[in-house]
This record gives sequence, structure tokens and C-alpha cells, in this order.
Amino acid sequence: MRSIALPLVLAAGLVLGGPAVGSADAVSACTGRLAKTVPFKTGKLHIYKSRSYACATAVAKKSGSRRPMSVTIQARGGSPVTDRGKYTKQAGPVTVHALNRCVRASASISGGSASTGWILC
Repeated sequence: MRSIALPLVLAAGLVLGGPAVGSADAVSACTGRLAKTVPFKTGKLHIYKSRSYACATAVAKKSGSRRPMSVTIQARGGSPVTDRGKYTKQAGPVTVHALNRCVRASASISGGSASTGWILC
């Protein structure tokens, strides 16, 4: 009975989410290839592209205390997706469906910011 119950409990935790769900401080990366990096005073905006999706992260130059960070990505014709909060190293990843569509992205970390025009067209 234990051999069945433990995997079910672990699977339920993954599906329902644990304490790290929504935490941009967790080590996470976008899938696909790195398509563009936009450096700015306090960090970098990374944009990744896979066949159907585009993804963005904002990474601080230096880890440290929690500070305001945000990253946004939008596919042309779609709504923007944003991760905003106080993080130590990274905001995001945020992902949009971008099959045959241009995207634009922006990021800000402690007053520094960067943005792109429409890219990956």
C-alpha cells in the first residue's frame, strides 16, 4: 500500500503546487534557444524562443537582498504576461504562445530597465 500511496502524494504535490510555485527566486530557465539578451544598468533581459513559445527572464547583475523586479512578454495580438515582485536574483520566467508571431519584452530591476521593440518576427 505504501508503494502506491507515496508516489500519489508526491504527484499531487507537483500538480497542486508546493511552496515554490510562483517563486521567481527558484532556479528556473526558459526552454528553447537564447534568442536575445538586452543588458541594462542593473541586470539583463533574456528572451528565449522555441518552436511555439517565447519566454523571458530578468536576471540581476548581483544577488542580494530582495528588491523590486519585473519582467513582461507579449506576443503580437495577445495580452502581456508579467511577473512582478521583490526577488533576490531573477524575475520570471514568463511564457507566451508565439507561433508565427512577433514578441516584445521588458524588464526592470531596482530602477534600471530595458525593453525591446517587436522581435523574433
